[in-house]
Amino acid sequence: MKAVAIDLSHPIFLHVSQAAARLGIDVYVVGGYVRDQLLGRPCKDIDFVTVAPASAHQQHGMELARLTASLIHQDLQVNYFKNFGTAQFRWEGLDLEFVGARKESYMRHSRKPIVENGTLRDDQNRRDFTINALAVSLNSASYGQLIDPFGGLGDLEKKIIRTPLNPDLTFSDDPLRMMRAIRFATQLGFTIHPETFEAIKRNRERIQIVSQERITDELNKIILAPKPSSGFLLLEESGLLRIIFPELQALKGVENYEGKGHKDNFYHTLQVLDNITKVSQDLWLRWAALLHDIAKPQTKKFVEGIGWTFHSHEILGSKMVPKIFARMKLPMGQEMRFVRKLVYLHLRPIALTKEEITDSALRRLLFEAGDDLESLLSLCEADITSKNREKVKRYLIKFEQVRERLKEVEEKDRIRNFQPPITGEIIMQYFGIKPGKEVGVIKEEIKDAILDGKIRNDYDEAFQLMIELGKKLGLKKSDQA
Repeated sequence: MKAVAIDLSHPIFLHVSQAAARLGIDVYVVGGYVRDQLLGRPCKDIDFVTVAPASAHQQHGMELARLTASLIHQDLQVNYFKNFGTAQFRWEGLDLEFVGARKESYMRHSRKPIVENGTLRDDQNRRDFTINALAVSLNSASYGQLIDPFGGLGDLEKKIIRTPLNPDLTFSDDPLRMMRAIRFATQLGFTIHPETFEAIKRNRERIQIVSQERITDELNKIILAPKPSSGFLLLEESGLLRIIFPELQALKGVENYEGKGHKDNFYHTLQVLDNITKVSQDLWLRWAALLHDIAKPQTKKFVEGIGWTFHSHEILGSKMVPKIFARMKLPMGQEMRFVRKLVYLHLRPIALTKEEITDSALRRLLFEAGDDLESLLSLCEADITSKNREKVKRYLIKFEQVRERLKEVEEKDRIRNFQPPITGEIIMQYFGIKPGKEVGVIKEEIKDAILDGKIRNDYDEAFQLMIELGKKLGLKKSDQA
């Protein structure tokens, strides 16, 4: 046991220690809070593990939570989960969880353990990684001492992710731990121990017994990491990516024909993802970066005299987004629509840098992007990747010109999120017609005329055009108009 610099100055630790002494049980802080304290990272979640004599009540973790809460304030609400033998409450911005020490065993077909009461060592044995198996005593005789049976402190110093026991057993018992190993390595900038990583490779197929929700939760944490590409490279190397995200795996590789090859779209996508992390913490913008080229494998074609093409990959990609979100158990509401929209539009701003920028093209982009314009432009800037730094620099300068022109057109024409001033109701009332093809044709023509700059975004000009369009369609003013 070692004395370590774990901050136990918060009053919660003294309250827990006093309550445990009254109950005649031992208590320890375990897991993430200890790890993050040693790393100097903020942590609002604190897990307390209790160890009681064999004769003690089985639910001593819940008893400790109840007594601790009463010492703080008699009205403090505690949430009890009797099936799991745990209790939880919040105090001063902290999430506090109490559970009795336990040992676990697993059936081959399930990651849900058979749980029995255990010792502190039993509880540390069941932890996923050595850096999460650290415990600090809150007992009077050893208050503040570190219990580190697996060398977790050394692994923290060496920046290593390693399982406390046989990694094959650890990952076979609970395959989600394979995702967690890669997630922790990505978040902390650590390396996975070679033996541990080889065990992930051997046990990768076991991931299929884990619920999609749990896999996606870990995937989102990887995406939100400071450098998510490192996580996806580990997922690909381990073989997990092929199982959990085959569409992304399909991007990997370069095909050559007549001496011409295309860029590896897997590595390009990861570069775009890393680029977007420098400007945004938005999970869904990062998902858009991850999926922006997702349909390139299906649209890849070699054209003589031109080379490799990926025509309409943005259209097919946008159609793939809802299917991927549904399978991944991701939100199917505005988050999915945002990602689908950005995948669909991601080529538009880039195209403007390669041609003479017309007001008409800018108006259409403003209209279609709406409130998501800034996110779209950020994605497009992130999409400018090349080993040639001068080429990237030239594109970014040109792209900045597109940004400035968009501001000018927006201020002048008020196009973003605009609704054509002539509604379907106005058209039907003026011509005395019912909903039908003619109404749609007139509305679309008016919208295009405004976006193309033929008329201003003005009611009178749009109304006059409506009359002219109606005449061409053989419509006449209604007597009731």
